[in-house]
Amino acid sequence: MTPTPGVRLESVRVVVETVDGPLEVLQATSLDLVERRVALIGPNGSGKSTLARLVNGLVEPTAGRVLVDGLDVVESGREVRRRVGFVFTDPAAQLVMPTAAEDVALSLRRTHRDPAVRRRAAEDVLAAYGLAGLGDRSVHALSGGQRQLLALAGVLATGPSVLVADEPTTLLDLANARRVGDLLLGLDLQLLLVTHDLELAARCDRALLVDGGRVVRDGPAPEVVEHYRATA
Repeated sequence: MTPTPGVRLESVRVVVETVDGPLEVLQATSLDLVERRVALIGPNGSGKSTLARLVNGLVEPTAGRVLVDGLDVVESGREVRRRVGFVFTDPAAQLVMPTAAEDVALSLRRTHRDPAVRRRAAEDVLAAYGLAGLGDRSVHALSGGQRQLLALAGVLATGPSVLVADEPTTLLDLANARRVGDLLLGLDLQLLLVTHDLELAARCDRALLVDGGRVVRDGPAPEVVEHYRATA
């Protein structure tokens, strides 16, 4: 029997140790996420980023299990990480090479062994995401919007089937936030989007409102966003 594509959480809990004792960051949660665009919204410290980071193993469950396309995130971590891309709020957390082309090329080293071929492929990726001609530009000389686009390009170059984006527009000005948001929503893969941008969240297919370490509302994105606006 072929596993259902998508993300599944089965009675997942996350508990962390603090100086004051154990803290339950995420209460027992079961979800089937099969929609193409899923938004996770809620106040700071609600647990939404923890929930998102479970999907590629950045956070491991204390109890229960997380499946991606039927693969257990803990047991099949390497294969899951090939399927799940992750974009951080601050692109500096993932831009590790000196220039834009070198950074994308790093993501292509498994699929393009020849350096010259890899460089040409990196330039093609940059062009596809609005960064044509910037291959030799220092990552530190790029604008904030360009750095976030570069971070996205590097992740998407690996060909993931799921992309987790953790507040990817928070540090951007309005124009670049719209540009990155439009790009994310137009991708042909499953998107799990953690965001405080409620207009962007409302454009998704489904939204989860997370508060106090649990999902308190789950449904069509416009309805969940409207509920959050009315009750926040």
